[in-house]
Amino acid sequence: MARDYPRTRRVADQIQRELAGLIRDAVRDPRLGSVTVSEVNVSRDMGHAKVYMTVLGADADTSREAVEILNGAAGFLRRELGRSMRLRTVPALHFLYDDVFDRGADLSQLIDRAVASDRGDDGQGEGSDQDR
Repeated sequence: MARDYPRTRRVADQIQRELAGLIRDAVRDPRLGSVTVSEVNVSRDMGHAKVYMTVLGADADTSREAVEILNGAAGFLRRELGRSMRLRTVPALHFLYDDVFDRGADLSQLIDRAVASDRGDDGQGEGSDQDR
């Protein structure tokens, strides 16, 4: 059975909070929108951290561009994390696009279409949400 590593979870949670503030306040790239850091996974040896993020209100291409921007600024963000957190080794940051919000929206649309087809309407009308 795999051991549970609560310290890595605590460090990941702290990195998530710190990165959210740093991206909002310290990264000055006009191409970045409202970035949401949805999850951080830290390796057992604290050497690497996968940072899952998305841009609110943007399509997948814009979010992927933001991932490239943040991966370019990963060294700067790592240095700033080192200044604000008391860790022996600050993990290397690897930003990844988190498509969970897109998948959730797609599933919600599929459910709405299925409910609309069960009712017998085409799902395009304005009044389809009144029966809920």
